[in-house]
Amino acid sequence: MINRSFSRREFVRLFTGGTAAVLISFNTACKNKISQWRYLDEEEIGLLDTIVEQIIPTDDFPGGKWANVSNFIDKQLNSYYRKHQPAYREGLAAFEKTVIQMKGKKFEELLFAEQRAILERMEAGEFSGDYWKDHSPDDCFDMIRQHSLQGFYGSPAHGGNRGYISYHMLGLDYPNVIGQNRYNDLSWRKYNPNSIENGK
Repeated sequence: MINRSFSRREFVRLFTGGTAAVLISFNTACKNKISQWRYLDEEEIGLLDTIVEQIIPTDDFPGGKWANVSNFIDKQLNSYYRKHQPAYREGLAAFEKTVIQMKGKKFEELLFAEQRAILERMEAGEFSGDYWKDHSPDDCFDMIRQHSLQGFYGSPAHGGNRGYISYHMLGLDYPNVIGQNRYNDLSWRKYNPNSIENGK
């Protein structure tokens, strides 16, 4: 038989107490926002976005950042590129420290031409210091460049080449799957390569 000795006051007290606990947990979860990224964090993605935009720069077509190349790399770091996880984490950290030491600013804060000059030095292996004791700068640059090109020219199903942008750029046909046009993003047609938003 159900015990009916519970008073309304006790029920309300228990109910509101439980609700408060749920709300507190919910608010805590909101404050500790779950990242959309799988391996890299927001700052690493911001830095990587700027690097890939130098590797595949915007011209008449959007560059590497718009094409979601960083998303491709982050996605593959949780699968096919898993062995490269330490190289990305340590390499990006070393790169950021090197740039701050050289310029007193973050890479993302530099002018486009300054960014290019720094990456040219990285490609030539001219970085030095304790930051690079475990990774050579030229190998790190080559890794990012290769992965960026794979992300830009590969299938959007793997996380990059948003809207088949590289296919549009090359004037190639791309496979249309009936009922699935989620990768057919044509917003690049309104893309302004000279806008402030796109770093010019």
